[in-house]
Amino acid sequence: MNNLPVPLAIARIAPDGNLTPRQKRRFMIDMVLRRGRPGTGSSVEFMKRRTAMNPWPDLRPILQGIDWVIIGGVATRAYMPERMTKDLDVLVHKDDGDAVISKLREAGYRLASRLAIPGYLMLSPEGVEVDVIFGDHPWLKKALTHPVNDPAGYPVIALPYLIILKMEAQRARDLGDLGTLLGWASDADLDEVREVVARYAPEDSEDLESLIFIGKKEQEVPPNAEGNL
Repeated sequence: MNNLPVPLAIARIAPDGNLTPRQKRRFMIDMVLRRGRPGTGSSVEFMKRRTAMNPWPDLRPILQGIDWVIIGGVATRAYMPERMTKDLDVLVHKDDGDAVISKLREAGYRLASRLAIPGYLMLSPEGVEVDVIFGDHPWLKKALTHPVNDPAGYPVIALPYLIILKMEAQRARDLGDLGTLLGWASDADLDEVREVVARYAPEDSEDLESLIFIGKKEQEVPPNAEGNL
């Protein structure tokens, strides 16, 4: 732990500086709402682009017969422009965890370490990091059996459940993803997200609406931009 003093704005919420995930999300939402301006600096065409240019291991033949989905940074390319990330995150039901690890090892994957959450870090034969996460969320069965295909055809977790996972996370990168994912989602997709969050995480519904608002502001043309066209 570093020895940085706790900033006053954070100390008002948590004197020791240890914000809970929800406190951290609320703090960052409030900051963005205070300082945010319209526009992202990216064209609409770019924001609507969906690609699979970064190669990731194809686990479909290895995990055939087991329900699994991609989550994390790689999953976002199904819903927003593809971005760099260091590893492939895979979510499986905890009851299938041992079978998944066994199948991966048979395919030449090496078990590197345990994760901080239930699951393991695996290394592909080429050295690619694959985080295999064992889940038991109340919505997990539906998420595993109703994936969305990304541009490479890989099974990706559906948007409402990806939003729930990212709202549970603590990294600033996840909050940035949330703004983009929600801001460029269709009205129909947002209705689905609202329904799932209201059912499984109702305490986060207010934050969800703030994140949708922030994301939609990214689509607006800055006031001075129109005059420069």
